[in-house]
Amino acid sequence: MSPLTTPTPAKQLKRYAVAFLIYGLLTAVSLSLSYVIRFIGSPELHLPSLHNITGFIIVKLGLLWFWGQFRGVIYYFRFYEAQGLLLALASATLTIFVIDVDLPPELTFEAFNVPRSVLLVDFNLSVLLFVGFRVIVRTIRERSKYADQKNNDSKKKIAIYGAGKVGEQLVTDLISRRGHGLRPVCILDDDKEKHGLDVHGLTIIGGEKLIPKLANQYGVTEIILALPARSVRRVKEISTLAIENGMTVLVLPSAADLASGRVRANDLRAVSVEDLLGREPAKLDDNLIGELIHGRAVLITGAGGSIGQEICRQVAQRQPQRLIILDQCEVLLYQTEQELIASGAGALITPIIADVTDRARMEGVFARFQPNLVLHAAAHKHVPMMESQPGEALKNNTLGTATVAELASLYKAKGFVLVSTDKAINPTNVMGASKRLAEIVVQSQQSRPGNLTRFIAVRFGNVLGSSGSVIPAFKKQIAAGGPVTVTHPDVQRYFMTIPEAVGLVLQSATQGRGGDILVLEMGKPMKIVDLARQLIELSGLRPDLDIEIKITGLRPGEKMIEELQHHGEAYHKTTHDRIFRFVGPPLPFEQLPKFLDAIHRLIPLEKEQCKQGIKQLVPEYVPYLD
Repeated sequence: MSPLTTPTPAKQLKRYAVAFLIYGLLTAVSLSLSYVIRFIGSPELHLPSLHNITGFIIVKLGLLWFWGQFRGVIYYFRFYEAQGLLLALASATLTIFVIDVDLPPELTFEAFNVPRSVLLVDFNLSVLLFVGFRVIVRTIRERSKYADQKNNDSKKKIAIYGAGKVGEQLVTDLISRRGHGLRPVCILDDDKEKHGLDVHGLTIIGGEKLIPKLANQYGVTEIILALPARSVRRVKEISTLAIENGMTVLVLPSAADLASGRVRANDLRAVSVEDLLGREPAKLDDNLIGELIHGRAVLITGAGGSIGQEICRQVAQRQPQRLIILDQCEVLLYQTEQELIASGAGALITPIIADVTDRARMEGVFARFQPNLVLHAAAHKHVPMMESQPGEALKNNTLGTATVAELASLYKAKGFVLVSTDKAINPTNVMGASKRLAEIVVQSQQSRPGNLTRFIAVRFGNVLGSSGSVIPAFKKQIAAGGPVTVTHPDVQRYFMTIPEAVGLVLQSATQGRGGDILVLEMGKPMKIVDLARQLIELSGLRPDLDIEIKITGLRPGEKMIEELQHHGEAYHKTTHDRIFRFVGPPLPFEQLPKFLDAIHRLIPLEKEQCKQGIKQLVPEYVPYLD
């Protein structure tokens, strides 16, 4: 039967008839046994009359119907169903008691004229019989299905790491559902006190020391991590050990699902580099972020990019009054629009195709929508490409930011957030220098006469999986059989996941004071070559054996390791432990026109001259010259 069809009246009638028969028999047995128990040892045999049995059946079936016990599938029985069953039986007992005791004798029905002690025994027996029957049905069904699974050698044998609530629900789901092709054979857990115990028939055999033995002793080919959301480091440690021993590692889809316990067998996915990053999920103040966004018009530039798309997702979840998504690329903007529509946010969004360097077009957008909050993510970010075309980096990253920031102030937006980068710190490439210039412009706008907008720039490192980043490039190279190219064996970068980076950007918008440059805590830097090795291993291959790692040499403008702050910037904490404030002397606003004019004059120059000109504006910039 398809999900859109309903049972025929004949099938419904048959199902109800069977349920009535079963529950009716249980009621009769319960009442009869209650009399036997109550009057055991009595010289006379006391049994309920046919009237008593009929009356009890009518009341109990009626209240079982009222509490929805005939609508549930009989072999699905958990706490919710047990609660409904208990309420129905308690209501029936109370109803019969009221009829027998409180009504005048002339109105008391003979069917309910039973000793009160029998009524009390009947309630306890009814609970035992009704709940016991449902438990037996469920147990028989699950045991028979589990036996089928044990005899089915075609299913993959898996181990589950984690015997907590999440692990227990996962075991139940895997055993009870057909068609997922997975057969759990054992459980592992870090808690030694649980070793040797069973969870739904599966033994907790030990901890991580047994992982190397799983393949030989149990035939395990995959291990599922059923660990809490806070166990990021354990995920990394166990995944690495399992992969080294030739096993595939599966995890649940997200930290939110792990924490909430929403576990389903078909939600499993392969472990990814994001899971191995080793960072604990950032704690966000959703109330503050909600106050910033809820009921307000929000403009997001660069909405088609990886960061812009995630900003759109997270903003849409917090119910803005209007979400204006803007990008110069029609294809990427369309993809963002369709995703938001599919998520139910279609009524909130207005897609705008526009170039942030087109002042007339952007002024029309501000005049029409009057955004309260501007999240500026539009940028050219590809380092080697911008190195060969510095004028385009200046035009889009710096002057585009200047245009949007000026309009935000003129149209009295409450807040403006520039998505910047750690490459803006003591830059060695044009892209980083152009973003540093954008930070200077944004800081200067804060002191504009009559300004009411709070300007903030937020710096963070590389985000895993963003377009143009190393992860998609490495995956493509691995799929092609290699080699995987790394510029230098000692190159290190700070990495964050896209959702975490964007969540902290939104949190930064609630933390910053006007004119601040905020930086996100990015943990420890990670060697790019180690990242390449992990991706190869996650693909089930061996680095340097199955897939070659080839060192190609540093690219123009590339650093060995990114820095966190400029010389002379003062470091201050904020109220969030992963957001820090850098305070430096801003460019006075009266000097901003001259500053922007100097940038304009650099754009048409040859790239070497342009880079030398940028160095005059950003003294800490060390240009790469051919």
